[in-house]
Amino acid sequence: MILAKRPDVDRFLARPDPAIRAVVIHGKDRSGVAERATVLCKAITPDLNDPFNVTVLTDTDIDGDEARLEEALTALSMIGGRRLVRVRLGGEKASVDKMLAAALKTHADGGFNPDAMLVVEAGALGRDSALRKAAEASKAAASIACYEDETGDVARMTREALGADKVGLTSDALERFVSRLPRERGLMRQEIERLVLYVGPGSGRTIDVEELEAHLGVEPDASLQDAALQAFGGRPAPSQAGLRRALAEGESAVMAVRQASIHLGKLRRINVLQGAGAGAKEAAKSAGVFWKQEAEMLRQARSWRLEDLDIVQDSVNVADVATKTTGMPEALIAERLLLEIAARARRLGL
Repeated sequence: MILAKRPDVDRFLARPDPAIRAVVIHGKDRSGVAERATVLCKAITPDLNDPFNVTVLTDTDIDGDEARLEEALTALSMIGGRRLVRVRLGGEKASVDKMLAAALKTHADGGFNPDAMLVVEAGALGRDSALRKAAEASKAAASIACYEDETGDVARMTREALGADKVGLTSDALERFVSRLPRERGLMRQEIERLVLYVGPGSGRTIDVEELEAHLGVEPDASLQDAALQAFGGRPAPSQAGLRRALAEGESAVMAVRQASIHLGKLRRINVLQGAGAGAKEAAKSAGVFWKQEAEMLRQARSWRLEDLDIVQDSVNVADVATKTTGMPEALIAERLLLEIAARARRLGL
C-alpha cells in the first residue's frame, strides 16, 4: 500500500500496524528518509543496537548474497519482542532492487519470520523500481515517499523543536527564520539547534525579528552564499573570488560545498513550485530567497532545469564526501566544484 498524507504517515511511524511486515521509505532527502526510518524502527524495538533483535544491512552486504538477507528475515527473536531487519541502500543497483523486491514479496506473504519487520531506506525510487512496485502492491507492506517539506511543515517542526527546549519565536520571527532555512531535513535540524543555543536552552525566552536578525546577521558565510550565487549564475571569476574571500575570513571548504547544496535546493524548489502552477515571486519566496536576490534567482531558475540540477547534485555529493574523507586539499575541492557549476551554467546560456 501507499502512505502519502503526512498525518497518516506520522501515525503509522509512531504506531505501525502489526499486520504490516515490510516498509520502504524513499526520497531524495536522505536525511529525511533516515529520520522517518529511525522513528519507525524505534517503535518496533526501542534499542536499535540490540544484537539479538536488530540486524542492519547495506546494499554492499546483500549484493550477490541473497542468502544473507533471507537469513536475517528468517531468524527468530531469542529474547522475545519483534525482530527488526533494517536495510540501508546507498546506490541504485538494479540487481539489488530486484533482489529486495523478491524478498519483500515473500516476507509480506509470510514466507519468512512473520513477526519480523523489514525496513528499507532508499534514495529516490522511480516508478519502474521493482522494490517500490512490490511495496505499493502488497497489503502487508507500505511505501512511504519522502518529499520536500512544505513551509507549514517546516514551521511546525521548528515550533516543536524550540518548544522542547523551552524557547520560542514570535510569529513574524518564525516566518523570517523558516524562509531562511534550507529544505534538507538534516540541515534544517542543524540550523534550529544553532538557534536554540543562541536563545539559550531552557531559558523560556521568545525572541522577535530584531533579535533574530542579530543572530542571522552575524553568520560569517555571506561570501560563501555569494560564491554559490555567482557559480550558478555562470560567473566563475566572481565565484572564485567569493570563495577565496570566505576562506580567508576563516570559513571552511565543507561549508562552501554546503552553500552550493543549499543554493541548488532553492533552485530545485522554485522549479518544482512553478511546475505545479505557482507564480515566480511566490515560488522564490517559498524557496527562502532573499528579496534582493530574487531577480537573479529567477533568472537562474529559467535555465537550470531539474535534470540539470540532478547532475550537479551528484557533483556536490562527491565534493561533500571528498572534503570530509579523502585528505585532499579541501579548498581545491570546493573551488573545483564551483568552477564546474559555473562552466555548466555557461553551457546552459547563463
